[in-house]
Amino acid sequence: MNAPSAPTFSTPPSTIVVDHPMIQHKLTLMRRTRTPANEFRLLLREISMMMAYEVTRDMPMEMIEIETPLTTMQAPVVAGKKLCLVSVLRAGGGILEGMLEILPAARVGHVGLYRDPVSLAAVEYYLKLPRDISERTAIVLDPMLATGNSAAAAVAEVKAAGCQSIKFVSLISAPEGLATFHEAHPDVPVFTAAIDSHLNDHGYIVPGIGDAGDRIFGTK
Repeated sequence: MNAPSAPTFSTPPSTIVVDHPMIQHKLTLMRRTRTPANEFRLLLREISMMMAYEVTRDMPMEMIEIETPLTTMQAPVVAGKKLCLVSVLRAGGGILEGMLEILPAARVGHVGLYRDPVSLAAVEYYLKLPRDISERTAIVLDPMLATGNSAAAAVAEVKAAGCQSIKFVSLISAPEGLATFHEAHPDVPVFTAAIDSHLNDHGYIVPGIGDAGDRIFGTK
């Protein structure tokens, strides 16, 4: 069965859907209710590693001289671009683990937010970012871009810290969340593995994967 098709709405131009077949396959396994927490975490880690390749595709390169077993040559390396991975607590940690496998030299920041169950507004309870984040490209991580309020608030904090180069990564996005996020931060590209149908009355993405934090940590 094919992955759920994207809804009929105007996708913001800064949205990049990473639709690699293996990502879509693993995402389908994550969606299943019967997938246990340990398998869910492993699948999220694997998807995050693959998405890291796309998020960093535009990193600048430079040529250096190296010596192979046969000769010397000019070979490409990443041109010293400094990164910071910003995890939106608590579920962002599920993406962070996989990203660090590919980007082990990146600094790590955290933004603690929870969604008010009545207003659905983002409420901040924790913030810790590297002091030199203004010199880095920040990659903000949150598995679910639902209402968009938490994502927009997290990116606003990163901007307030002086960072001017920011990307946002989510596993699944809702049209409503993309619209809210793009209105608040039209300059920040969103990388997502899927755009689902809509939000329900409780602000959950449909068909979605349920509560990402609960499924990562085995809580309810």
